[in-house]
Amino acid sequence: MAAKQFALPKQKKYRIDDLPHARNALARVSAHGSPAQKKAVRKAVVRKYPSLKRKK
Repeated sequence: MAAKQFALPKQKKYRIDDLPHARNALARVSAHGSPAQKKAVRKAVVRKYPSLKRKK
């Protein structure tokens, strides 16, 4: 699988190649990720799937 299909491509972590995986990545990083990972994953997911952007 290509690195660009992950939210953290250098580590090949948090797969975001489709919407269900993107949602799962958000849930997993929320439970197990560092603050920096959470920010990076959310940014990557929202960039690819704008519909998942949090409403304030």
